[in-house]
Amino acid sequence: QRAGRRHLCLPNLCGAGPKPYVWRVLVAKRLHSKSRSTGGACGRRSKHRVATSSALRKRAWAGVAKGSKAMSLSWSGYGTEALSYNIKDGYLEGIVRGYRSGLLTPADYNNLCQCESLDDVKLHLQSTDYGTFLQNEPHLTTTTIVEKCTEKLVEEWNHLRCQASDKLAKFLDYITYGYMIDNVILIVTGTLHERDVQELLAKCHPLGMFDSIATLAVAQGMKELYRLVLVDTPLAPYFSDSISSDDLDEMNLEILRNTLYKAYLEDFLKFCKSLDGTTATIMSDLLAFEADKRAVTITMNSLGTELTREDRRKLFNSFGILFGEGHEHLAACEDLGQVRSVVEKFPAYKNIFSRMGYGESQMLDRAFYEAEAKQLVYCFEQQFHYAVFFAYIRLREQEIRNIMWLSECVAQNQKTRVHDGIVVI
Repeated sequence: QRAGRRHLCLPNLCGAGPKPYVWRVLVAKRLHSKSRSTGGACGRRSKHRVATSSALRKRAWAGVAKGSKAMSLSWSGYGTEALSYNIKDGYLEGIVRGYRSGLLTPADYNNLCQCESLDDVKLHLQSTDYGTFLQNEPHLTTTTIVEKCTEKLVEEWNHLRCQASDKLAKFLDYITYGYMIDNVILIVTGTLHERDVQELLAKCHPLGMFDSIATLAVAQGMKELYRLVLVDTPLAPYFSDSISSDDLDEMNLEILRNTLYKAYLEDFLKFCKSLDGTTATIMSDLLAFEADKRAVTITMNSLGTELTREDRRKLFNSFGILFGEGHEHLAACEDLGQVRSVVEKFPAYKNIFSRMGYGESQMLDRAFYEAEAKQLVYCFEQQFHYAVFFAYIRLREQEIRNIMWLSECVAQNQKTRVHDGIVVI
């Protein structure tokens, strides 16, 4: 600076331009080398100069430490996953993106809609990534096709889970907790109606199975259900805070299902935010959409029931676009028109109801599925994040729902209604 070089432009490792951090390092090294060459055994430096030089060195190295700390903090934030992501998780992300490219295309759905029989459906699916998964099934039914499609999904998911480790493994486990909740409610509800346990187990989703699920049938109350079975499962933290009544009836089971899902989604969101970066950003949006969808669904299903306004509000999640004012108005709704007027106030969901006519509540699920599918597809536009695994399994589930609807329409000779239930991905 004394020589007039007040702006020292040094090459920047992260881009062009001056780097104060590099300048502080050079100043510290220069002062350190100068003090060694002029001090020590020669004794030519005065005590004042030695003290001044020592103070400058401490100040310079303090700046270096401060700059390196700030630099390390900046590297741990959003958009820096590319530095180390591929070391552990790059292979699996490549695998899941390959699975995603094998989803049925709009051209495949157009061809499937022209099928005259289930054999034609089987023939066309063989030309896709499903391959010969139905070759050993002489008598085709819609149930058989759906079961085989689900088996393919489970096989791919188990391959991903076996290869995953650390945070990704826990993330994949979180995704399966939702299926565990559905299986628990299915077993207990079927037991109340005196259904056979083996028949109920056959209807459970394979991704939500656990060792002691068959013993759910012996439970006579909520507390006994938790004490005997669920205490050793991953659902235990959600279940222990959800026991409000010990009676096992249909109303309490539905309340239990939604309470468990509320605790599960909030815990899943907390874990995703702990991952930081792109994963936290994308998963926050996806889980917020899921929470809002459940809030609207709970409101519509509870219309005309004994569920009070306060009980309905307790089932809503504490996050999402509708959180706050939207939840207060939804809790007070008494008919479908009021629900529609509340949701349409939020621009993100206005188009969902605008495409529905008044009284067409049965089309609400499809409208939500279409909106969710768009968000899930956008997840694959970015790289180095875990949200692609969540998006893939949801898109594959939607594809299975499409195949089930299409197969049922073909089997019942209702081809005019094929397009009513298909969400093209």
